Amino acid sequence: MMMNAQAMTQQEIRLTGIEILGRHMGLTGMIRFLQQTETGYGDYTKERDKLLGDP
Repeated sequence: MMMNAQAMTQQEIRLTGIEILGRHMGLTGMIRFLQQTETGYGDYTKERDKLLGDP
């Protein structure tokens, strides 16, 4: 079944993609893929400077 991605919300696209990954790659494959593509959070530069100080 072909979906009209242009008519889908961002949430619908994300959920559909996760369903397809799970179906075709299995749970472990899906999780490994998502771990590689998820964006992080926070401010790496501020955290690094706080931990390491001014070199």
